[in-house]
Amino acid sequence: MRGKRMVISLVGLNLVILGGAVAVLVWSGSSLAEPVAAVNANTAALGPWGVIAAALAVGIGSLGAAIAVAAVGSAAMGAMSEKPELGGRALIFLGLAEGIAIYGLIVAIMILGKF
Repeated sequence: MRGKRMVISLVGLNLVILGGAVAVLVWSGSSLAEPVAAVNANTAALGPWGVIAAALAVGIGSLGAAIAVAAVGSAAMGAMSEKPELGGRALIFLGLAEGIAIYGLIVAIMILGKF
């Protein structure tokens, strides 16, 4: 139960930090398009919301993958302690859980590349 509280508090802290950063950017009238244009001219047309959407795609995808890998990994280790021959199957399930983060990265690349 204590680990669950820590995960919830860390997620809440990340959301507060993200919300604070967005509030500062909106309040100051700053645009995220200038630094992005220096890296890639194609992403300048996205404006700040396109960059924020790409960041959220990667962040939320990675958070989901972390939760899935934690659950699958602990169950896999428990199963392997009783039957060591289940190691190969456990790696497959861990790879499927990690694929969630890769999907988020692909979506972010598609957003920044404007398809």
